[in-house]
Amino acid sequence: MAGGAGKGELKIPVEDRLFSLVLALLATETGLLKAEILSTVRGYAERYDTGGQNANLERQFERDKDDIRELGIPLETVESPDRPGDNQALRYRIPKGQYDLPDEVRFTPDELALLGLAAEVWREASLSADSQRALTKLRSLGIEPREPVIGYAPRLRVRDAAFEPLRQALDRRQTVRFRYFKPGEREPRLRTVNPLAVVLHEGRWHLHAHDLDVDEPRTFLLSRIIGTVTTVPGSSFDAPPLGIQDRIIAELNELRERNVADLAVTAGSDAEVRLGKRAIEGDEDAGVIRLHYTDAAVFADELAAYGPEVRVLSPASLRSAVRDRLAAVAAAHRDHSPEAS
Repeated sequence: MAGGAGKGELKIPVEDRLFSLVLALLATETGLLKAEILSTVRGYAERYDTGGQNANLERQFERDKDDIRELGIPLETVESPDRPGDNQALRYRIPKGQYDLPDEVRFTPDELALLGLAAEVWREASLSADSQRALTKLRSLGIEPREPVIGYAPRLRVRDAAFEPLRQALDRRQTVRFRYFKPGEREPRLRTVNPLAVVLHEGRWHLHAHDLDVDEPRTFLLSRIIGTVTTVPGSSFDAPPLGIQDRIIAELNELRERNVADLAVTAGSDAEVRLGKRAIEGDEDAGVIRLHYTDAAVFADELAAYGPEVRVLSPASLRSAVRDRLAAVAAAHRDHSPEAS
């Protein structure tokens, strides 16, 4: 048989394939052609068809390249001077000098154990892909935690329910639909979007997508997606541009820098302790702190939870949003009080 995996052949885990690819690209000075990679690297070679029927394998390689770059690994594409513009003549490599850990960076046994534990924490099925990527990154840097961590690895759910279906749709370049509750609107609205990136910012997951209803890019908080994320049958779209995750993070950081709040906090309160850790400026005697924030509605929810321990001095729009939330809580308690029964 000319290449290709047999029906009963053991499937190569994704982290092993990525690890093998990283090692192969680090080992070459001039780079490897795509055909050389697919025919020799573990995880591809087992399914390589010498007859040329490798379209699925090539798509897998394109996705793996994106995953490797997401890890921060500097995968380069080198064009052949003799065949400019010929994709089949492109060579791929990872410059070792740009990827090696600095000489001054060393890990103690305890730090290696913690790195291993961090990967073990994400053992939920919905998070296994991230655990695999983390382990791939550690192993490709020459870090292999060998000592087991005493005790147990906690199982945490750190993602919104919409994360995994959006991640899968992004990998497969499929259009999705979901209901999204935007602050200020009474009901969630149905959105139809092409997902372009899922990024973590300030501890919250965001989806950057092209909204087909308005034909414009939009960024959505995953926590505001209501119900199930569904794919549009037969849909597809072009791959997002390289580096889009970094661009979206930069845009969110710029938004955060533009939004500034001045708060009066009660001395010794929970609000002073928690918010004070994030303050960019503060007047301890006056009990006033200044913070940056990204999403006004999310920040207003947080501030309202502190009750009388915090008072918004500026901006007025944030003060009004917090006041509205506190008024809604007070009204809900009045409606459910014994006198109202």
